[in-house]
Amino acid sequence: MIRTMSLSHAVEQTWRNGGGSTRELLAWPEASDWQVRISVAQITRDGPFSAFVGVQRWFAVLRGDGVRLALGDSALALTPTDAPLAFDGAAAPGCELMGGPTQDLNLMLLQDAGTGSMQRAVLGEEWFSAAPLRAVYTLDPVWLQIDDSDAVEMPADTLAWHEDAARQRWRLRAVGDEAVQALWMEFTPCAA
Repeated sequence: MIRTMSLSHAVEQTWRNGGGSTRELLAWPEASDWQVRISVAQITRDGPFSAFVGVQRWFAVLRGDGVRLALGDSALALTPTDAPLAFDGAAAPGCELMGGPTQDLNLMLLQDAGTGSMQRAVLGEEWFSAAPLRAVYTLDPVWLQIDDSDAVEMPADTLAWHEDAARQRWRLRAVGDEAVQALWMEFTPCAA
């Protein structure tokens, strides 16, 4: 069964350091004991990320000029056109805005619980995965197609996920004539 969560329905939580806010879209299997957490953050000023020991993080810029992350001895510039970045959540990189505020998508995976990934979706291209938990976040209105059938119409800024999606063929179809930005995410628990 496909489930959806709109960004506008997610509760905004202000960061303790005052540098931004987060809206949690999914905490799976439970909010109090998650293995997978998907959220959208609004970064409004420079500062370090919070440390999440034992968590693999994926990070993608959705809107804005982008950020520069200081990871170890290197600085990585990320914009809305760049591939998502994976890093150890314990690293807590420094973050510098490259212009004004940015909006970002975060996928956090408990390292001992399983493996996962995030990648940018290409409109019309099939995405096949053996992962049982799969999700897509779209910035634009789309139809999510599963195995060649329309499964759900997604408004802009919506997350859709399925907990039993292994080996399904997923594809995005535009609702209008505009370009579409979206990201695929997947998670395979260790027990699966």
